[in-house]
Amino acid sequence: MKAEIISVGTELLLGHTVNTDASHVARELSALGMDLLQVHTVGDNPQRLETALREALTRADVVITTGGLGPTEDDLTKETVALVANAPLEEHADSMARLREYFGTRPMSANQAKQGMLPRGAVAFPNLAGTAPGCATPAGDGRWVLMLPGPPSELLPMLHESAVPFLQRMSGAVIASFMVKTFGIGEGTAALRIAELTGGANPTAATYAGDAEMFVRVTAKAQDAAAAEALAAPMVAEVRRLLGDVVYGVNVAGLESVVVSELARLGKTLSTAESCTGGLLAKRITDQPGSSDVFGYGMVTYANEAKQRMLGVQEYLLRTHGAVSPEVARAMARGAREFSGADYGIGITGIAGPGGGTPQKPVGLVYIALSEEENIWVRVMRPQGRYLGREWTRRLASSHALDMLRRCLAGLPVEDQWGLNPA
Repeated sequence: MKAEIISVGTELLLGHTVNTDASHVARELSALGMDLLQVHTVGDNPQRLETALREALTRADVVITTGGLGPTEDDLTKETVALVANAPLEEHADSMARLREYFGTRPMSANQAKQGMLPRGAVAFPNLAGTAPGCATPAGDGRWVLMLPGPPSELLPMLHESAVPFLQRMSGAVIASFMVKTFGIGEGTAALRIAELTGGANPTAATYAGDAEMFVRVTAKAQDAAAAEALAAPMVAEVRRLLGDVVYGVNVAGLESVVVSELARLGKTLSTAESCTGGLLAKRITDQPGSSDVFGYGMVTYANEAKQRMLGVQEYLLRTHGAVSPEVARAMARGAREFSGADYGIGITGIAGPGGGTPQKPVGLVYIALSEEENIWVRVMRPQGRYLGREWTRRLASSHALDMLRRCLAGLPVEDQWGLNPA
């Protein structure tokens, strides 16, 4: 099946809002085995949207629109789709009932009420996080237009709960998709390692770059879920074998979820001491359910005085080696562990930029240390050519810290065998 995406909103054209909706929808289409032909962005202009819809329907079996379903005057996606599909808007009883329940005793304006109108013959998609329902509208010759809301908080639940199951029924098959997540290897290197697997039609394997990570998506299609999963399982196992212990999980949320789960399973605890990451590592950990059972202390020791008073970092280390050094990272990790009584301590110190660097210690240099009772490991994160920004540096440093702990908990070598600048 062929698909196209039309993102609606002048704010997208002007660059005021980043179009994350298209990437969310595109990933789901890929997982469903659908061919995405084009992605369009159209402003809040019904004539241009009509042109884009009519053209897309000459090429694609499914056109998915995002945005333009709200109560304001420029939310005209439904009206335009109804025109193109020759399906007049009609009151949809369930959608209108949801709106009335939402407003309760408050007055509901005509603009608000229009959200309960859907094209004739449409299949409604309930909005679990807002007021505007989405829908799938037949557009003739077996083609469909799926309308989804613009705000990601509304789009994502509707996409996963309504649109994806609808598209699965259209395809007449069930898709099983597995995300093999890694840290410490670049997309190019990973693609070479699994090259023998990427040429198949069913199941398929493809590499994707993530947020300072990469993952491999394995997708299989069959008549039912069990058969699809059974078809994909051998390829998932082979991807894991070929990539080795840079794989930290399959269909897991992220490194932090794996670390918190493993700490809880082993009955171990963690404390952190952060300088350049400013508490980001602690935030990523405490974002996870159950983190209170394994994490009690997270200290942001930005100033040298804080490192000395809170962590016991000796003044001579700071004077001799500087705050950004492996020696101070080790002392921070040890101090965090000893101060809290935790089983593990992590210390991070570095230069996140954009200023503060020197030829000897450039922007992007970060030292990450992991301490347990008998061992302390230090990993150095060096600049990777072009400076990618303060937030990227902090995020990558916190991921290195989580990966070090992940490897330690799994009994793997903590030393980074693939280098800290994956290609």
